[in-house]
Amino acid sequence: MGACAFGGCQRGTSLLHPGQILAAAGRSPVDNPGMSAEPAPWYVYLLECRNGSYYAGISNDVDARFQAHLAGKGAKYTRAHPPVKLLAMRAYPDRATASKAEWQLKRQPRARKLAWLQATP
Repeated sequence: MGACAFGGCQRGTSLLHPGQILAAAGRSPVDNPGMSAEPAPWYVYLLECRNGSYYAGISNDVDARFQAHLAGKGAKYTRAHPPVKLLAMRAYPDRATASKAEWQLKRQPRARKLAWLQATP
């Protein structure tokens, strides 16, 4: 009793526990550059398209997403109506909150989207 299939470990202990792996490598979880203490924010952004319409979307990297839209690799709408400029963006703490804000923005008439654009967060 007590020995596991991989040899000698106590029942209830893990051979793959991240703390043990990091400690064996001489690092703590805080030292890991790939893991941030705080998650990156998500953004709701508003683009102006060539035909004068607006397109709203979410991303955690707005610059890269805008470049994708310009290259025709973004949303289906922006492939048909290429964007000309980024009008505004707002940060949200997580994807779910940004997605809800995007949904609300997309339901607004153009005049309210303009007001959202001009309002301070």
